Amino acid sequence: MKEDPVETRETLLASRHVALGARMVPFSGWNMPVQYKGIVEEHRAVREKAGLFDVSHMGRFVFSGPGALAHLESLTTNRVSALVIGQFQYSSLPNEKGGLIDDILVGRLGPQEYHVVVNAGNLARDRQELTAALPADVRFSDESLTHGIIALQGPASAKILKALAPDLDESIGTYRCTHATLPGGRILVSRTGYTGEDGFELYPRLEHLVAVWDALLEAGAPHGLVPAGLGARDSLRLEAGYSLYGHELSESASPLETGLAWICDLTKEFRGSQALVRQKTSGVPRAIVGLSMEGRAIPRQGYPVWNGSRKVGEVTSGTQSPALGRGIAMALVEAGSLDKGGQAFVEIRGKQEPAQVVDRRFVRRA
Repeated sequence: MKEDPVETRETLLASRHVALGARMVPFSGWNMPVQYKGIVEEHRAVREKAGLFDVSHMGRFVFSGPGALAHLESLTTNRVSALVIGQFQYSSLPNEKGGLIDDILVGRLGPQEYHVVVNAGNLARDRQELTAALPADVRFSDESLTHGIIALQGPASAKILKALAPDLDESIGTYRCTHATLPGGRILVSRTGYTGEDGFELYPRLEHLVAVWDALLEAGAPHGLVPAGLGARDSLRLEAGYSLYGHELSESASPLETGLAWICDLTKEFRGSQALVRQKTSGVPRAIVGLSMEGRAIPRQGYPVWNGSRKVGEVTSGTQSPALGRGIAMALVEAGSLDKGGQAFVEIRGKQEPAQVVDRRFVRRA
């Protein structure tokens, strides 16, 4: 018997992407633009000027009410009570064993109102995990069904957004949020992103999504703004050392192993916290390292990593860095097996290619 084909969804901006010349590809159940004129060109535009990304495939949940804080504290690794109104934090949603169901953003929008931004591929699972035992004093709303998300990223992003929304408070810092007036009215704007550059993520209602996209492209044209696809988003996040679910992050790896100990407050109780405490006490078995290739070889996910004659791990993400002009990778390896500044080897088509062990943040914003 043939299985029913999995439905591929499209955001409301799909026709805009096609009209702009985008190459569309399946991604996490969605038909999304991987590139327009070219990944390298879009990547460099974000580093030097600005790029506009449609990330409406991602999800956003709203939890409110007297019990919202305690509910999220019990399920996420970071300290939610540390948030002030108008602030976001990077966090994660662990399973009972301490592995990662997803990495997420948690924001506090009011005295008893919290927003959770989740990855597209994990949206249904995240919704289930976060609402399975929803207390009676917590209200839940899935704004993935009513709102889209647009990411404006790059050093010119504040100037572009201010030109379109004069009431934008430019003074908000990273991981802070505000509201600004754009086509359709005032919408939520957070100074967050996934590129390693300054930028904003905007959350318009679906009925205003196309108008906001068009207005941003028009306002940004004099500043070099270009539409950018998922290909550039991936190479940008890798240069910045940001983890990607399904690559660095998975249910079989804990946040302590994948360099995310800083978003785990082990002084509080949450699902999986005891497993993480035990792992920290007994010794974290694996670690994420950065690798900078010494030759022209390009590392890819799954390639073996060697220390001399011993295999110590595998590449989790790899690419040719547009900013650095060489192959870079993150790899999950045995803890202590590779020293920063030392040499490792990546096996590519049966040949061991030399690489230097470096900080996973390959490119830092000035």
